[in-house]
Amino acid sequence: MTSSNTHDNTDTQIAAPTSPTNPLLEALGTTISPELLVQALTHRSFSHEHPGAINYERLEFLGDAVLELVSTETLFFDHPDMTEGQLAKIRAKAVSEEALSAIAREKLHVSPYILLGHGEAKEGGADKDSILCDIVESLIGATFIEHGIDGAREVIHRLVDDTLKEMATEGPALDWKTSLEVKSHKLGKGDPHYRMSVAGPEYEPVFTAQVLLGDDEDTVWGTGTGPSKRKAQLAAAEVAWKALD
Repeated sequence: MTSSNTHDNTDTQIAAPTSPTNPLLEALGTTISPELLVQALTHRSFSHEHPGAINYERLEFLGDAVLELVSTETLFFDHPDMTEGQLAKIRAKAVSEEALSAIAREKLHVSPYILLGHGEAKEGGADKDSILCDIVESLIGATFIEHGIDGAREVIHRLVDDTLKEMATEGPALDWKTSLEVKSHKLGKGDPHYRMSVAGPEYEPVFTAQVLLGDDEDTVWGTGTGPSKRKAQLAAAEVAWKALD
């Protein structure tokens, strides 16, 4: 399939679904008919510029539900000792925008295939977390339509199982700040606290957080940055949690 970002029509060239020359389908480990695959990769900005082109939003809606079902099923049977609350937090992290966009980049390498309108393409839409996340869900939805729940389950296991395992084993399965606090107490290092700074323009600040433990004001256990105070602290807490190992 050719790169989408400069297309002026919907005559997208797609390798046959069973062809090993289609790296996207190979990465998914399934087949999807050309028409449905085009729909799964079509952003609304492209369909606005090309009347008749169907965007992926309905497939995304379906795929989101199928992904949540299979992820829930996997966690339920793999972790019989976990509470409902723990399972829900792990699932939320594993199917989050951050996690799914990483899958889109690192496993599917899907960005060159996304059909975008000219404006969205110029704004870097093919690398936006929100769009990449949507694409993963729409591809799952398309797989469900073509192959039913069993076929979708295979694709989801292929894409998401590693993330589910990681989220369930990193204490943090859930909330890095809480997990760091628990771990720090167990090691007798006291409560974590955060030294904050902010840089950048007022309309796009970048927060930096440094984690200190207990009364030790000299040792920085982790540093993180983010667009908000909380995200910077969560990033720093993750680094510190791992450093305590």
